[in-house]
Amino acid sequence: MQTQSEGLGVSPVVTDPITTQPRDSSLIVFNGGYLSNASAPKDSYGNRWKQLGNAVPFGNGYGDRFNVKAYVVLDAKGGPDHTIHFVKDGNAEGEISIPFIEIRHAGVLQDVSQNYAPTGLRLTSGNVTTTGPATLIAVWWGDGGVKRMTAVPNNGFAVIDSYLMLPDNSGVQCAVAYKQVAAAGTYNVSWAGAPAQGAILWLLAFQSK
Repeated sequence: MQTQSEGLGVSPVVTDPITTQPRDSSLIVFNGGYLSNASAPKDSYGNRWKQLGNAVPFGNGYGDRFNVKAYVVLDAKGGPDHTIHFVKDGNAEGEISIPFIEIRHAGVLQDVSQNYAPTGLRLTSGNVTTTGPATLIAVWWGDGGVKRMTAVPNNGFAVIDSYLMLPDNSGVQCAVAYKQVAAAGTYNVSWAGAPAQGAILWLLAFQSK
């Protein structure tokens, strides 16, 4: 996850390099931050990114200034030093958080759920249904005006990265978790956190071809 705090951002914002599979992986990236930074992602292997659904604006008094956008590539090209970058064409110095996730041996996005859970201590995603073994990716975007928080998923999901201890100049809080399921079924995840806040929630089910 690449993050930039408020007032200290630069354009373009570039993720740290990772080694991805040459083939047979899916990639997903999120752009959480200023609505005006609306450019689509580009990556170092020339993949063609497709926006997944519509951008989701933050509530809780943020007006129309902040949102989260998701982009996906199925059967992506990859390799060493794989990076993604966004040109911040609206507010170069503004805060932004960018989770970049590879799902190996996955060429099918079987199901997606996106909901905005209202303020509470336990926030539950929508359901996704799989037709066989799958990798589930859950992403939490809290909307509280706080700098220190927790976000812990249930149902066997494990957090792989998070940004929950924000600097005094603010940032965009986010947490990413995953779970492997071995059989067809319907799944969801609930996030327990404090202090109470609402959150934009995604749950995605990836399967092999």
